[in-house]
Order: sequence, then C-alpha cells, then structure tokens
Amino acid sequence: MVQEIYIRDDGIFPGNRLPALLYKQALDIPLIFPAGCVREKFAERNWTNSWDAGIFTFHHYHSITHEVLGVYSGKAQVQLGGDHGPVLDLEKGDVLVIPAGVAHRNLSKENDIAVVGAYPDARDYDMNYGRSGERPGVDRRIAQVPMPDHDPLGGRFGELTRIWSVKQ
Repeated sequence: MVQEIYIRDDGIFPGNRLPALLYKQALDIPLIFPAGCVREKFAERNWTNSWDAGIFTFHHYHSITHEVLGVYSGKAQVQLGGDHGPVLDLEKGDVLVIPAGVAHRNLSKENDIAVVGAYPDARDYDMNYGRSGERPGVDRRIAQVPMPDHDPLGGRFGELTRIWSVKQ
C-alpha cells in the first residue's frame, strides 16, 4: 500500500500537483551491503545517479528532477513542503518518492537515518532553498520535468506510474 501526500505551493516552496509517495516497509534490507542492495534495486528500475548519506536538516528541493529515498538504516522525522507541511516518520525499509518542487528536511539529526537517493533516467539534480529570486525560474523548470517511465520499486507497472499518470 502506498500513501499519497499532496504538497501544494505555500508561497515559498513550489510543491507539485503530483503527490509524494510513501511506501512503508517496502524494502527487505540485508545485513551485508544494505546500501548497495537499495542502489541496485532502484537502478534495475532506471532510477540511478544515486548517492548514499543522511537527509539534510534544512528545507531544500529539486526543480529539474524527481527523487527517491530508500531508507536502509535508522529512522527520522522528515517534513515535506515547508514549516507547516506534514511530518513523516521514516524508518528502515521505507521508500519516499518526492516530486520536483516539494521541499523536504530532516527534523532529526542528519545521520540518524541512512538513505540511498536516486533520480529517474540518471537525471542530474539541483538544490533550491526557498530563497528570494528562485522563482519563477524554478516553476518553469518543474513544469518541464518529465514523468518517470518506471516506479522505483514496481517498475513499469508500479504504483508511481499508475498514480502519477492519472494526475498529469
């Protein structure tokens, strides 16, 4: 079961008409090489250009790509959409897909959680912080981000492709 979380423009952060998607306990994390396992699973579904780290403790968002985070260790509270946005409890085994324009930050300590982040079609990513002057440029870029062909877990026929195709 996937949870849909809608994050709209709050005047600072753009949000997106596409919902963020939270897949609770979707990953079976092995004891040996857990990050590599998550990275490989995402790569098999064309979500690459990956990295392995914690989650930043400040609001940020991407305007040129969507992002997936696969939690392989720890837990944290992650807030979406700015200071008044919803707070999610993420833990080992969870996967969060964040649409372009949706701000996110870790309310816990940065390294309380370890994730693999990746992007559809090996897209590059940018960093935006809700600062004066970012808009309307980021709004134009967000509108041009292509729809992923694959869900990072379910592939071509996964939940993301089903849910997001209806919302576009």
